[in-house]
Amino acid sequence: MIKKILILDKNHPFIIYKLKKKGFICDENYEDTTDKINLSAYDGVIIKSRLKIDKEFIEKAKNLKFIARIGSGTENIDKDHVIKKGITLISSPEGNKDAVAEHAIGMLLCMMNHIIHSHQQIITGKWNRETNRGIEIMGKTIGIIGYGNTGKSFSKKLSSFDAKILCYDILPEVGDIYAKQVNMSTIFKKSDIISIHVPYTKKTKGMINYNFIKKFYKPFYLINTSRGGCLITSHLVKALKNGKIHGACLDVLEYENFYSSNIFLNQKFHKFYKSFLYLIHSNKVLFTPHIAGWTKESKFKMDKKIVEKIIFLNQKFHKT
Repeated sequence: MIKKILILDKNHPFIIYKLKKKGFICDENYEDTTDKINLSAYDGVIIKSRLKIDKEFIEKAKNLKFIARIGSGTENIDKDHVIKKGITLISSPEGNKDAVAEHAIGMLLCMMNHIIHSHQQIITGKWNRETNRGIEIMGKTIGIIGYGNTGKSFSKKLSSFDAKILCYDILPEVGDIYAKQVNMSTIFKKSDIISIHVPYTKKTKGMINYNFIKKFYKPFYLINTSRGGCLITSHLVKALKNGKIHGACLDVLEYENFYSSNIFLNQKFHKFYKSFLYLIHSNKVLFTPHIAGWTKESKFKMDKKIVEKIIFLNQKFHKT
């Protein structure tokens, strides 16, 4: 039975209100590091990305029944040790899938139609029409790599653009009426646009490298709203320079410091600086600061989904 829950990141006030209404005791700690927290007093913790949930953390939490991660990514959690200790790990990727999908489409439209670039020209007194002639999504083939919650939402929203949508996933039979599931060979052969929607794992780390990129039959547009570590930045630069990639929409960066609000102050960033300098001066690249899933609506929906899963989990404990 779940009684006492520790909340380690600030969330929508709904989460505490609803849990308390259901009879749970909720404590909040938004400042301390894990070594200063008495974890053994809690049945569950709710986190985002402020702290790293490693083996040491888990060993201290003697009575922990669940770890709830607000959002979709769980790379700040030692999942293997969580499983070993019999702790349930839950997340809420359903809550921001629509936000990510809309953001990805917005970035793609801006890229293919030179919206940001032409706006910047106009405010400096330039009125260039021909050099900013756009490209339509209609009639293109879009390859979605990773067809889970966000991949499916992305394809559903794209369905009205009259494009051909293909998807690849390590799981079988996940295709639907919006995207035809195919093998990677077909993705390489047919795609004009690629959108990445995979979790960050040992297998996906650096998966978008030059060996991967050169397998595509045609130059393509690339969208990455998943995790920066899935894409090797220097390899992207090479592909942009030689025309293998037309343009890149990046909401995440390889060297994004997951535990800091300012990645540019991190010393590790320096070795990537040359590549980053090229990207920020290229009109073929569009950046946003890891905000694809950050809407006012998704903040509530992610918390709501976590509350529902905690309540459901507690009901399961009651039955056993």
